[in-house]
Amino acid sequence: MIPSFYPAHVYGGPIQSVYRLSCELARRGHEVRVLTTDANGPHAALDVVTDREVEVAGALRVRYCKRWMAQSVAPRLLALLPCYVGWADIVHLTAVYSFPTMPTLLVSRLRDKPVVWSPRGAFQRWEGSTRFLAKAAWEWACRRLRPRRLVLHATSEQEAAEFAGKAGGVGTAVIANGVDLPETGLRVTESETLRLLYLGRLDAKKGIENLLAAGKILDQEQRLRWSLTIAGAGHPRYVERIRARIGEQALSERVQMVGHVAGEGKRRLFENTDIAVLPSYTENFGAVVGEALAHGVPVIAGRGTPWSRVEEIGCGLWVDNDAESLSRAIVRMADMPLRTGWPGSSRGTGGRTRWWPYTRSSREPASARAVGQPAGRRREQALSRLSEQPCGLPRGRAVAVPTDVRRVLHGVHGACFEGRRRSARALRRRVPAPARAVRSPQGASPVESHPPLSADRPPAGFRLWGR
Repeated sequence: MIPSFYPAHVYGGPIQSVYRLSCELARRGHEVRVLTTDANGPHAALDVVTDREVEVAGALRVRYCKRWMAQSVAPRLLALLPCYVGWADIVHLTAVYSFPTMPTLLVSRLRDKPVVWSPRGAFQRWEGSTRFLAKAAWEWACRRLRPRRLVLHATSEQEAAEFAGKAGGVGTAVIANGVDLPETGLRVTESETLRLLYLGRLDAKKGIENLLAAGKILDQEQRLRWSLTIAGAGHPRYVERIRARIGEQALSERVQMVGHVAGEGKRRLFENTDIAVLPSYTENFGAVVGEALAHGVPVIAGRGTPWSRVEEIGCGLWVDNDAESLSRAIVRMADMPLRTGWPGSSRGTGGRTRWWPYTRSSREPASARAVGQPAGRRREQALSRLSEQPCGLPRGRAVAVPTDVRRVLHGVHGACFEGRRRSARALRRRVPAPARAVRSPQGASPVESHPPLSADRPPAGFRLWGR
């Protein structure tokens, strides 16, 4: 259950991460159904079929319901909700302050269905947050309606800490999002200009105005040549606000806005980027940092993001997101050797060199190390050691859940089926086994287990890098 779904890219990272998670579960033999709306922003709708379920990416079944008003008010979705919840073994609810949230919690409670709830940063607050009383009342109502078997999913320890007080004693599982690793080395183009990139949703909490102000400081100091590409979509009013700010600060020759970018276009962006910048006031994860590191691009991340380790492991800086701090960080990065490329890739070393996205000792992707994943053999040993627990899934279907996804599912079936709430530490300690073939009582064919992760590079496709 999610208020908007792929390809509604205007809503940012959660759309992509939920889509890839759903596709991966379906690819591994699960029956996955998505109930959502056709919303693609406050005044736009996706060009999709809304009168029946459609297949997406093969085995994934999606029912788009026509949005009537606001962000996700869809009466048809409300009518279909009991049927979908009754069908499911587990309900995965995404978002908090949206039309489907409370009905989903209530119906799941009435049907006694376990729920994995992913707030995706909705519980986090920053200086620009508004409607505190309305949100507090909404959270109170959600606590009253929550089902007996509920686990909250956080994508970082920082997010988990921020909504700990709002969870009301519900267990929390911390599981980082995943990004795709490039199959081949990038063809890096060299330039005498320091090329900066902001990639992500255009929203006030992202701190883009601070990044533009930092660019103005760089122009005034005249210490280096720079350019900035802003790639992403957002509310039309905010997009126009950014365009106006660029004009007011006389940065039109330095800053280019290219809209939403995906697939090969995103790859080309990284090929022509020296530093990726995420100056957000707050982030529950910040997938663009992982994507940049996966492509060997160093980053400057704001302290509102959970990426403090980028500085510790030598693949970027973690700084305050005010204009002065960002400008100093950009100048500091410009004076550093940036990257020399993927081991064995086609990245050159002429002109502006670049940081390694791997550490020389372990060859572990810097993006994995930045979110705290054990390196190399230690990771495999950790997964093996933590996988000694039974899943406790309900009988009736052949299932094989990827190891990292089962960290959330085990929170439901381990903590809730046993009838007690566990702390976040206990949930993370009881990670279930890697996916195994499980035969249903009706004699369904077993589902193949997936191969173990490689110490050098995860297999192709979406991976969840858990802590």
